[in-house]
Amino acid sequence: MNKQRAQEISESPVMANVTYEGMPVYIQHVDHEQETARVYPLANREEEMEVSVEALTEG
Repeated sequence: MNKQRAQEISESPVMANVTYEGMPVYIQHVDHEQETARVYPLANREEEMEVSVEALTEG
């Protein structure tokens, strides 16, 4: 996924189907300089992760 699309998803009130390594996640924030996103698995909101935006998949 590219940074711009990740940013659009994070700002949208509509839940998008985004995965990280096959796991459904919610994008909280996108860091454009580091090209990372703060996400958490939908199954566990307490497990926040900082991941590469390129590792996220929409579909």
